[in-house]
Order: sequence, then structure tokens, then C-alpha cells
Amino acid sequence: MTIAKPNDDYTQVIQEMLEIAGKHGVNLNPEGIEMNESGMDFLVGFAEEAETGARWILRKPRRTDVLDRADNEARVLKLIQSHLPVDVPDWRIYTPELIAYPLLDGQPAASVSMEGYAFNMDAKNPGEPFVQSLAEALVALHGIDHDAARAAGLRVKSPQEVREETARNMDDIKGRLGVSETLWARWQKWLGDDSYWPTHSALIHGDLHPPHILIDERVKVTGLLDWTESEVASPAKDFVLYYAIYGEHNLRVLLDRYEQAGGKVWPRMFDHIVEQHAAYPVLIAQFALLTGQEEYMTMARNALGLTEQAGSN
Repeated sequence: MTIAKPNDDYTQVIQEMLEIAGKHGVNLNPEGIEMNESGMDFLVGFAEEAETGARWILRKPRRTDVLDRADNEARVLKLIQSHLPVDVPDWRIYTPELIAYPLLDGQPAASVSMEGYAFNMDAKNPGEPFVQSLAEALVALHGIDHDAARAAGLRVKSPQEVREETARNMDDIKGRLGVSETLWARWQKWLGDDSYWPTHSALIHGDLHPPHILIDERVKVTGLLDWTESEVASPAKDFVLYYAIYGEHNLRVLLDRYEQAGGKVWPRMFDHIVEQHAAYPVLIAQFALLTGQEEYMTMARNALGLTEQAGSN
């Protein structure tokens, strides 16, 4: 995580944030504001309310394309506030230039940078409090009524629509960037086998990895952040990054706790999550094409197996 002090070329940005917050009745202390530039979509500031000393999060969009996802997040947060056993952000200020809300209790399970994750917990053995509380939060989230989600203006996709969209995205990335023959064959086998796929959808977080999970001193989950990708889609998506980070054994433990807590599973859910992780390069490539940044394009080509393929020719 990269933290920059106010004198590190952020003076104008900070001033803009303070002015917008003030217009909405939130008077922030201009001294001691810190900026976190590790986020891909938002530049994030940490500030204190002048009168009370309460900590606030300030999020400034990096690009205009972020605004559509921010609109989605605002609708999601309004819907889920009363449904989850953990905290979610309470957006007090929401404008195209600034999103601001009181800092939630807890600390992220990890921070992230281009160098990888820096964990605030045991990454190899998450522990029962973490696993159980995360499972219960996911069961509550996945159980939210689809009609309520639709009424709130959220995207609602049937299992077949999710599968068809997955195929279209794969075709698009293959056409625009390419993909190794081995990876493409694996994707097609997964897409074509009904036994892998769920017959139900659920309201999901959509980007559930350690920096978006808040924990307390007991490593119990207390909050979930960053709901820009939330929609009604495949519940498996909320387990993919968990598998990537914590491994096969810990995924099986989480799925067991999830089912015990009332989560709906299917016979090949574990296998489906593994295959969905194998398709994650599609998402990396989509983001790289969206931003146009060469560092992400390099990451995408590596994930798609194009570097290895080029080296063998």
C-alpha cells in the first residue's frame, strides 16, 4: 500500500476534497490527511472530522468509467445495509467528484500493491472466527431477494445468462488479445459441461479479496468494502479469489461452513470455482483494455499464456 503525505503533489486534490465535504456539512481537518494511491479505480484519502476527530474515507474517481460502477455500488449499499451481519460503508457524500463516509471499525485482512499482499492475518490458516463469520456474511448476502435487488436497480442475471456472458467475454478477449491453446481448451470444456454449473443465481459482492474484508483483533470479519462489482449472478464468484489466495483446503473448509450456515451449494461447486479461477485472465484482460496501461496489458498477456506461447515459437 502506498501512502502519500499532503505535500506529495496532492495539495490541489486534497483542497478539492475538503471543499466538497464542507459543502455537504462535513468539516474535515486539513492537517494530517493521508492519500492511498494503490487503488485501481479510486484515489483514497484518510481524514479526521474537525469537531469530533472521527475518521473518514474520501474516494476520488480516477476515471469517468468508474462512475457507472459507483452508481451501482450506491444502489447496492442502500439495499444491503439492513441485511448483513457485518458493516458496510454508509455513503454520507456521493458526487461525481467525491465519495465520503465514516471509517468502519476493523482493519483490512490485507493491503495490496503491485508487489502483492501484505496480510494482517495468517494467510495459510485463516482460522475459525474468520471462516465462520465470512460464511455467515455470504449466506446473508446470497439470500437477499432477487426481486428486491431488481427493484433497487441492480443487475439480475439468470444462471444461463451468466454462462452465455462468460462465453462472450472469452470470445472477445481471444479476438482482441489472444489466448493460449491450452487455456482456451480448458475454458471450452468448462463451458460445455452442465455438471459444473449452478442452476441458481445470488446477489454477490463480486470482488471479494482480503483488502475488501475488515477484521477485528480476533480475526473475525466485521465489514465488507468496495461493492462496485455487485450484482445478481453466480454465487461461485465470491469464492474464486478466496481459493486463489487461501488455497484448496481452506476453500473446502469455507464451503463446508457456508453450507452449514444455510448457503445453497451444488455437487460440483468446488470444481466450478477452480475452473472459474482458471478463467480469471479474462477479467484481467478486460481491465487492461479498459485502462490501456501497459503494466496491466503485460499482466494480462502473461495470464492468458501468451508470453509462454510466444517464447515457444
